[in-house]
Amino acid sequence: MNTQKLLNMALEGVDTLGYRLDQMGITGKVNRHNIAAFLMAEQRHLEGEWDSIQVRLNLSRSRFERVTRQIETRADAMIGPLMSQVNRFRPSH
Repeated sequence: MNTQKLLNMALEGVDTLGYRLDQMGITGKVNRHNIAAFLMAEQRHLEGEWDSIQVRLNLSRSRFERVTRQIETRADAMIGPLMSQVNRFRPSH
């Protein structure tokens, strides 16, 4: 069975369920249009959440890289003069 047939069967089932519930006076809000609107809204919501996670991840990555550069700079500043002193006492070839 192809996906279009499955989709049509599912939508017909939703329509039938909504119609039956409406006949019983339970609700008039179960139909394919409301479900599609709900799914689109949730899709947008999830996309927004994903974007938010990406921003936080990029911010954390940026902070980590900045701290790493600072550590490297400070290490170079401390080790450079020390290596200079060590090299001064090494015999040259």
